[in-house]
Amino acid sequence: ECGIDILTDGEVRRENYIHYHCRHLEGVDFNTLTEKVARTGNYKCWLPTITGKIKAKEEFLVSEWKNNQSFTSKPVKVTIPGPMTITDTIGNTYYKSDDEMGHDLALAINTEIKRLVMAGCKFIQVDEPLFARKPENALAFGIENLEKCFEGINQNDVEKITHICCGYPDKLDAVNYPKAPLNSYKKIAKALDNSKIDSVSLEDAHRHNDLTLLKDYKKTKIIFGLIKIASSKIETIEEIENRINEALQFISREQLIAAPDCGLGHLSREMALEKLKIMSLAAKKFS
Repeated sequence: ECGIDILTDGEVRRENYIHYHCRHLEGVDFNTLTEKVARTGNYKCWLPTITGKIKAKEEFLVSEWKNNQSFTSKPVKVTIPGPMTITDTIGNTYYKSDDEMGHDLALAINTEIKRLVMAGCKFIQVDEPLFARKPENALAFGIENLEKCFEGINQNDVEKITHICCGYPDKLDAVNYPKAPLNSYKKIAKALDNSKIDSVSLEDAHRHNDLTLLKDYKKTKIIFGLIKIASSKIETIEEIENRINEALQFISREQLIAAPDCGLGHLSREMALEKLKIMSLAAKKFS
């Protein structure tokens, strides 16, 4: 209806995009809550706690994906929280370091990704917004653990994706809210391009980037954020076309994939439909 080629279910069944997955891991105790300051000091909250070794339990994403895929002939993408992002959003009394914790989280995620691939899922996205908050940690161990999530996934027809946004408000049209540093994308670009990741999803609509950073992506596809997900203002076709043209000064048409900045949970159904239709109309002028 909107002209979108690769679909998701919008994570509508998840109470939280991180902790929903954690409920399906051994070693996470939701009855033991730990007070923690998260997202580089921007949020203080009580979080479930890792009290034992992290392992995958029974499958859960495969059955969800199969159900979603049954409603459409277009491919449905599955989204999964990444190891480094989980470590920032959970308490821990078991592991000695975020790197060690991230390693075991990556192995557990890898188990679930292998199940998805065996079931036929072709688009799998691991969300790592914390890369933008802590690019130094991303370079030290985060990207390595991200790659471990896709260990053994060598099929050419399976797209290995990561999503890195910079933070959004808790309500529509809020203006003053903490975002990740603007230069984070540039710091991690070359390392991501040298990784096994096929596509990197970057925010650009809420806050424009210095697009010269795209020159660091020689082979990786860029899922380029072109519509604001926390603003009721409807973009125009011309605005989106212009930004695509600006991006194409630094990467090829084959590398660029049009997308929203992030999930559309803040928007009404009608508003989301309108934004997606406009984005699709603009993007298809370049196909």
